Amino acid sequence: MRVGRPVLAALAAAAAVAAAGCGSSGSDTTTETVQPATAPSMLIKRDPANARRPVIVMSSKNFTEEFVLGEIYTQALRAAGYRVRKKLNIGPEDVAYKALRDGRIGSYPEYIGTALTNFCGVKAEAVPKVVARAYADTRRCVAKDGVAALAPTPFTDSNGFAMTEQRAQELGIRKLSDLKGKAPDLVLSGSKECRTRPDCKLGLEQTYGVRFKRYFSVDLSLRHEVLTRGLADVSVVFTTDGQIRADKLRLLVDDKGFLPPYNVSLLLRDEVLRAAGPDLPRVVAQVQRELTTRVMQELNSRVDLDHDTPEQAAKAYLQQFGLIAR
Repeated sequence: MRVGRPVLAALAAAAAVAAAGCGSSGSDTTTETVQPATAPSMLIKRDPANARRPVIVMSSKNFTEEFVLGEIYTQALRAAGYRVRKKLNIGPEDVAYKALRDGRIGSYPEYIGTALTNFCGVKAEAVPKVVARAYADTRRCVAKDGVAALAPTPFTDSNGFAMTEQRAQELGIRKLSDLKGKAPDLVLSGSKECRTRPDCKLGLEQTYGVRFKRYFSVDLSLRHEVLTRGLADVSVVFTTDGQIRADKLRLLVDDKGFLPPYNVSLLLRDEVLRAAGPDLPRVVAQVQRELTTRVMQELNSRVDLDHDTPEQAAKAYLQQFGLIAR
């Protein structure tokens, strides 16, 4: 475990306290009450009958978070007795979804906001802000293609607005509504496209009634550097970026809920889900339970910053929460 950013370790410590009878739950939506890692009820149960079912081809899109998720689902389903063949890094969403519809893969993780805008013809500004509704719309839409969408993850990987902890503390800013009255003295940074997107600068200004001193357009790869170098006060980031914790940034709370949900749903061909039986959706729900934003940030950072493999990061997650044996 990474010593400097012990997110998973910290959550495990909380679980130990809960096991001793002192557990409690707060209002932070990025964490959840965790059962002790040694609790037998948390272990994924292996059913020998699953080994006689057809092989599941698990795929992913072409970036870190998808690799980690693909590994988590693969290792969890194997622990349940399924035979799973990995075909990760298949390409962007259009390629992955076509491969799923064509039967070249059996499953891959997709973001519900992406599914609605890319596969269902929904305009970005029309994507429901409530996760349950966005998921229901996604499930109905992909069903027309013979695809099943399983219940989504707790975390959402959407646009977010961040500041350094030091700057945010100086100005007393914790949520986006706190920018009111302060934005005219602040520099906002983001991509060129962000300027006119309803899920970025345009939507922020319209929803919260703020106007910034200046908009600093940069390449997405520099979204954290502009903050750490003091080139911007607020920067558009992705909510599960590993660098958020590593660089001591504060992700501002979208207290008016203008950002659309990008929670992940595991997509499967209908025939794959039917052949897999009832164990598969249960296992997926079980392993997704602790995939909060904070945990996903940590898993991404282990790969992008610490240079663990996605397989190692996934195994650490499953073991940390007692889903597979150490």
